Amino acid sequence: MLKIYNIKEKQEFLREVAELTQKEWGRETNSQKILEEKINNKISKIINNFDNPLYCKLILLDNDILIGFISIFPTDGEERKDLSPWYSTMYVKREFRGKGYSKILNDAILEEARNRGFKKLYLKTSLINYYEKFGAIFLENLNNEEKLYYFLI
Repeated sequence: MLKIYNIKEKQEFLREVAELTQKEWGRETNSQKILEEKINNKISKIINNFDNPLYCKLILLDNDILIGFISIFPTDGEERKDLSPWYSTMYVKREFRGKGYSKILNDAILEEARNRGFKKLYLKTSLINYYEKFGAIFLENLNNEEKLYYFLI
């Protein structure tokens, strides 16, 4: 059965989420020790932000199998630090892609943003014509070949 959880409620998935985050967006390393440090740092960062009103990490489970996750961050990257909060880290495991799970995650994070009283969520991405289908509105090009969008909540 599919269900969305705040990762605070399902901390047994912290390590898997941190590993997938590192694999997808982190810098590669040949050192197992450095990789382990990076994963542990990501776990600590998630835990340390549990009570931050500008932070949230939702996970999508099918029974006890992690399908994917999505986040709200206070900031995302070096550009446009004047904007907050950010829609971030939408991830669906490869074996579950193409089945509509990203829409479930998108809808859940927008609902979470609405419940927190946010009026906008910002998003930066290098994907072309992807987030528009979820309602993202183009704002500007960023210097790092990414585009900046926002969602009206």
